[in-house]
Amino acid sequence: MLFALLVPDPGGRRAARRDRLADALAVVIAVGYGSLMVMLGDATDPAAFLPWQADVALGLACAAALLLRRRHPLGLAVALLPFGAVSVMATGAIVMALFTAAIRFRPPLLLLLGAVNVCTAAVYFVLHGHPAYDIWVDFVMRAVITAAALGWGLFMQAYRRLTASLREQAARLVAEQQLREDQARLTERARIAREMHDVLAHRMSLISLHAGALEVRGQVSPAELGIAAGAIRTSAHEALEELRTVIGVPSGRPEPPQPGLADMTELVESARAAGMAVDYTTTVAPGEPPIVLGRTAYRIVQEGLTNARKHGARPAASVRLAGEAGRGLRITIINPFSGTAGALPRDGGLGLVGIGERVALAGGQFRYGPAGGEFRLEAELPWPA
Repeated sequence: MLFALLVPDPGGRRAARRDRLADALAVVIAVGYGSLMVMLGDATDPAAFLPWQADVALGLACAAALLLRRRHPLGLAVALLPFGAVSVMATGAIVMALFTAAIRFRPPLLLLLGAVNVCTAAVYFVLHGHPAYDIWVDFVMRAVITAAALGWGLFMQAYRRLTASLREQAARLVAEQQLREDQARLTERARIAREMHDVLAHRMSLISLHAGALEVRGQVSPAELGIAAGAIRTSAHEALEELRTVIGVPSGRPEPPQPGLADMTELVESARAAGMAVDYTTTVAPGEPPIVLGRTAYRIVQEGLTNARKHGARPAASVRLAGEAGRGLRITIINPFSGTAGALPRDGGLGLVGIGERVALAGGQFRYGPAGGEFRLEAELPWPA
């Protein structure tokens, strides 16, 4: 509750409840402090400027006025200050009004308000018939209490500004991270589209080649016709499968043929040549999975080895590929990791975000994270029968 009072929520029903609670506490503190001053001071003296009953009534009215402190903090403080010259009970409300003003306004204005409050001690001393204490006692008491109220209010002003700036910074960082992740997804989609462009161009060139051969040769034997038609059908089928994964219109020239499962051994060997200890095990033959599936598996392993080399506790990794048609392809990459979830790559794991986008487009599942001194990356991809 204390933290909620120090650092209010930006808005909403919870903030409204907090404001009502704070206003109630302000009134209670004002009444309590004023009542204490009435008992300790000389408000009950017959020579007092106001009878103590009137003093208490005036102080209660000033305390009730604190309910306006949020809408009119400066006006309320200015309006209550004169009552400090005639009422002891009103000093509690004046202190709370000064405290509220200190949360909102600059020190020069607050110094002026505090000086006026201290100076009302002289007016109270003159109006009182037979004061029980010397005037310096009242000056010191009001100066100490005023300085405490203004100092605490200025502290809360600075604390709230700091908290607000931290909230804004955190929100900005979250937005920037989300933007980077979205950019990583778009980059990965564009990369996939370029890959598809190259593969589709190859498929369509095969179809055009076989169709052109049939057109040029006037007559062909049934066997040759069957071979050509089968080649066209196969290429068209594979092209349609590729089209299902195309997500955008690529631009620029096509890239060289994209690596797949057949290039996995070369990828592992290049990692070993760079100084990594890679334990690679697979039960999947390179020619078994579809081309798109093999290419996705290659990209996952490539990203996993890159992360292991950059962020692992030591340059080592274990790569496992297993699966079969109809049951899916499972990829597991494990590397030593001495950090925690908060010690993930500084770039927010954007490479992993891109791989997650690729796996999602393939209809698979993707998960990663540290556990038990290891960083584990797992992907499950559908493999049609």
